[in-house]
Amino acid sequence: MNRYELLLRDRCAIDPRIMILTAENRGHMRSVPPLLGDRFVDVGIAEQTMIGMAAGLAARGRVVVVHALAAFLTLRAFEFIRDDVAIPNLPVIMVGMVPGVLSDGNGPTHQAIDDVGLMRAMPNVGVFCPADEEEFVEGMAELFDNPRPCYVRYIGSQAAYRREHRTTLQRGIVLSDERECCPDVALLTYGAMVPHVLEAVQQLEQTGVSVRVVHLPMIDPLDETVIIEALHDAAVTVVVEDHLIRSGLYSVVCEIAIRHRIHASLHPIGLPTWFAAGRLPQVLRMNGLDGASIAHRVTAILNDEATIQPTTNGE
Repeated sequence: MNRYELLLRDRCAIDPRIMILTAENRGHMRSVPPLLGDRFVDVGIAEQTMIGMAAGLAARGRVVVVHALAAFLTLRAFEFIRDDVAIPNLPVIMVGMVPGVLSDGNGPTHQAIDDVGLMRAMPNVGVFCPADEEEFVEGMAELFDNPRPCYVRYIGSQAAYRREHRTTLQRGIVLSDERECCPDVALLTYGAMVPHVLEAVQQLEQTGVSVRVVHLPMIDPLDETVIIEALHDAAVTVVVEDHLIRSGLYSVVCEIAIRHRIHASLHPIGLPTWFAAGRLPQVLRMNGLDGASIAHRVTAILNDEATIQPTTNGE
């Protein structure tokens, strides 16, 4: 039994408002349905129906958690999420399974690499992208305590980084030991990319590059303070994400920089388009998202920046 199953069992036992819905995605919580009776509903391959049902239940006082493949949850049911959940601001927690590069072996139709952009465009809907199972479960517990519409990228992997504090959904987390005021590079990332970014940091630091790593598990609402500090402090800021470069965290950071009139060297490492189907290590390597590739790409960015000579007025 995994930690998420334990959380669901415990919360459903103490809070009769909670209902669990799924669109044929129960593999990660097989022990839960027998305990819930009619508080668990599997709608089959019908994501729109699931969201409509969840909204109706939430409107009647329930706290509803829905589960579906991330690509189908965010795309097939997009209008239902907008009209039935976001506009009335109902407490529906939407868990997207196998998001981003975690869509192991699947082709473009099953790759949710536009989900963050789609969901952050929704007023009232939060976007939570944990780095590992512990962070996912801690964040879900917070959402149960303060239910609101939220899209969650499901992740069930082992610890991605060493914990010092419990997850707080509104807080960006500085993961690196680099505390100097002006690092060579700040790496902003989230979710499944966190362990690969930390692997890249080890390689970069061996070459004398100072790095600040910021993990942003909550994309919306976002901890702007930690991003603004990174943009101000670092010579170069790089956003790393398993998402389309358009509309994801890179776009968010660009918006923040423009709104606060921050002149910064800002670069994306992400996906320009859908990736070719393959096993996860192959997908990461082919798309430049494994640790070694990220280190190489950051080094290339720093080298390019070093070749740009400052100019003065009239020169």
